[in-house]
Amino acid sequence: MTQNNFLSLVLALVFYQVGFCFGEEFIKTNGTHFTLNGEKLYLNGFNAYWMMYTATDQTTRPNVESAFHQASINGMNVARTWAFSDGGYRPLQSAPGIYNEDTFKGLDFVISEASKYGVHLILSLVNNWDDFGGKKQYVEWGKESGRSISNVDEFFTDQVVRQYYKNHIETILMRKNSINGITYKDDPTIMAWELMNEPRCPSDLSGKTFQDWIIEMSNYVKSIDKNHLLEVGLEGFYNKTMQSKQFSNPSLLVGTDFISNNQVPAIDFATIHLYPNIWSPAIDEYVFVEQWIRNHIQDSNSIIEKPILLTEFGKSSRMSGFNVSVRDEYFGKVYDMLYDSAKNGESCAGGLFWQLLVSGLDNFRDGNEVILDQDNSTAMLILSQSNRIYALN
Repeated sequence: MTQNNFLSLVLALVFYQVGFCFGEEFIKTNGTHFTLNGEKLYLNGFNAYWMMYTATDQTTRPNVESAFHQASINGMNVARTWAFSDGGYRPLQSAPGIYNEDTFKGLDFVISEASKYGVHLILSLVNNWDDFGGKKQYVEWGKESGRSISNVDEFFTDQVVRQYYKNHIETILMRKNSINGITYKDDPTIMAWELMNEPRCPSDLSGKTFQDWIIEMSNYVKSIDKNHLLEVGLEGFYNKTMQSKQFSNPSLLVGTDFISNNQVPAIDFATIHLYPNIWSPAIDEYVFVEQWIRNHIQDSNSIIEKPILLTEFGKSSRMSGFNVSVRDEYFGKVYDMLYDSAKNGESCAGGLFWQLLVSGLDNFRDGNEVILDQDNSTAMLILSQSNRIYALN
């Protein structure tokens, strides 16, 4: 065993033991910080949207355990994944209020395994995009019920469709886990609920439609579950409440507003995503990254006054000029900024890269995948960040 592998194993055992402590209390917020058992909490983690889908099939379920095991070896303590699959193949919700028990048992398994390995979960409740159904599928269900709907953004306004989504919220939060017997709303393995993955409402660039929806849905979540934290799922685009910073948007106005959306009282912390080369290929990537992260941390510090997480960032192998060293340099720059914020007592508590895969899940490759037992240099970079974060905890 090499020294690096030995250190990885030691850190994994530490995090594994910490995981049992995590199970005692819910993560909370205190001003601009996350807390656990009254102490500040910092996070380093990953996205793995594929987990419920994969865990539904007994033959591929071990991949979920492998992912959590490898994540724990590299010190990660938070993961973000889907608690939705609307219509289509192997759905969680095949029609409004109709749920596939086998798929639900897959989600039960994901939550149970996360608990074993001391990894907290951020669970997203619906997709803005068409993958796994999303708001488009809800709108189609509304049309099938006889509603006169002409725009997918009526997901946010149609009374019947909004009720479909509320019913889904209630079903998820009130689910009793078939493995550990804990109702989701009572399970401290779950760190937070996310209202929507990367929400956008381009049909109303004023932001009012989406703001009203956040207020309604966040209050509804909290009426059922006061234990867990709640976040919106934002990418971080500015709108009219911070016109001076609209210049930092990558030429995108999508009907969301980083400031006002996160000021809703029932929203507990802010999020941003980071895909400069997808949003606007012509921009200077490294200049944008520094400004984007710094601006949002400052606004979370002094305006929103809540913690913030970078819940998606990655470096795609499908971009020209990619190699592993380029990815490692990019991850290193992002990690340094997140760590410096945390070390200095600011609002940013960590980040989650997109996406963690394990060997054999080639169908889920999107260019951003990191396979820890193959990508050794990236794995050591992640471990180093976990080590720094753990020292702050």
